[in-house]
This record gives sequence, structure tokens and C-alpha cells, in this order.
Amino acid sequence: MYHERILLTSKDILEKEFKIDTRGYRPQEVDKYLDVIIRDYEEFARIIKETEADKKEIIEDNIRLKQEIRRLRTQLDALKEGTGSSDSNNADLLRRISNLEKIIYGKE
Repeated sequence: MYHERILLTSKDILEKEFKIDTRGYRPQEVDKYLDVIIRDYEEFARIIKETEADKKEIIEDNIRLKQEIRRLRTQLDALKEGTGSSDSNNADLLRRISNLEKIIYGKE
């Protein structure tokens, strides 16, 4: 995603060779500055990687929570439709089904 927009890598910066002119910059200063830039690039890459991992985890949590909401709404609707003594039977059945789903799908 970001790789298409970034032109240089830290390796590109490190391996860049400049032509030396009689009135050019001091190579030591250029190298020192490029080292700082490389360090920043590497840190940016780490930050982006961490952010992408966090984003993926949040999306997975969101999907899981939406599924849980659907399941709970279905249970609630089923409980609302039941009447009298069958209410407790339905609630017991739904509790058992929920426990089985937790065992089968490894949910907490």
C-alpha cells in the first residue's frame, strides 16, 4: 500500500554515490546527514508495520464482535418469541448451544 508511494528505501539512501566536485560538500557531513535520514526511514518503516498489524487486529476484532452481536440478537429474538414454560426451555437450549459453539469454535 505505502510501497508504491515511497521512492527511496534506506538501502537506496545508504548506497547513493555523489559525484565529487572541487566546490562540493564535505563527504563526511553528507554521510552523517544521510545516516540520520536512513535511521528515520527505518523507524518510519517500523511504525508503518506496527500500525498495519494493529489495524489488522482491530478489523478482526470488529468482525468477531459483529458476529457476536448477530448471535446475541438471534438469541434475544428467540427468547422474545417463546412463551410461558417454553421460555426457560428455550433459554436453556440457547445456553447449551452457546456453550457448544464456544467449545467447537474455541471462543472464550
